[in-house]
Amino acid sequence: MKRLFPALFVIAAVASLLVALPRPARAFGDVGAFDPRAVLVGGSTGPARASAPARWSWELVQRTSAPARGKPTTVRADDPAVVDSPFLWLSGEAPLAAFTPQEIAGLRRFFALGGVLLVDDAAPSDDGAPSAFARSAREQIARVLPDTSPIPLNQDHVLFKTFYLLRRAEGRVAGTKTLEAIVRGGQAQVVFSSHDLGGALARGATGAWEHPVTPGGDLQRERAIRLAVNIAMYVLCSNYKDDQVHAPFLMRRRALPSDR
Repeated sequence: MKRLFPALFVIAAVASLLVALPRPARAFGDVGAFDPRAVLVGGSTGPARASAPARWSWELVQRTSAPARGKPTTVRADDPAVVDSPFLWLSGEAPLAAFTPQEIAGLRRFFALGGVLLVDDAAPSDDGAPSAFARSAREQIARVLPDTSPIPLNQDHVLFKTFYLLRRAEGRVAGTKTLEAIVRGGQAQVVFSSHDLGGALARGATGAWEHPVTPGGDLQRERAIRLAVNIAMYVLCSNYKDDQVHAPFLMRRRALPSDR
């Protein structure tokens, strides 16, 4: 037995050392990872660009090493889980139905906790004129946040600087140079894109891009991907709270260029 004690001591010491060693960061599925969640609301059954979220996560990890979910989730606006992560993505081509009282309540709680919603018009005209989807989305969000109105965000806003320095917004279509946003408490909480950002990100199982990007082709697609990365970094670097404490899944706020 006396000979056994030194061996046990060595084993215990090694085990303690292994526990103390830093563990490699996992890129996907970790607590705190960016989740480009599609939100189902107003009768929608899914995003217009179903393959875009996974590509969004992939690009973020490859370019920044920030954590992101390899299999992004989908959530209903009236599901209590709508507040489980600080980002929602609403994409569509068809008009939305009127939001139910339960959907409005869920979104209000999400915004009260500091969440960010991207409304991504998947069917804008080439010059960025909004589709019926975009018009209906604005009408319904005005019911959720009736005391606010969207304002333009140009290249001076932090969204254009979080990781890449961008001069304008772009997606599958070039559209307008600016984004629009409902800003509350100094934070852009609802961002409106008339560029079909998801259309520029969507990539099929074969690896082929699903939609052509006009008029700028590959360079425009690259700039659209950079905008998506910037939006993700904006979300990851913002504060998002649950009822009592900062949500454990979010990075602590980092220093960002002022947007004032």
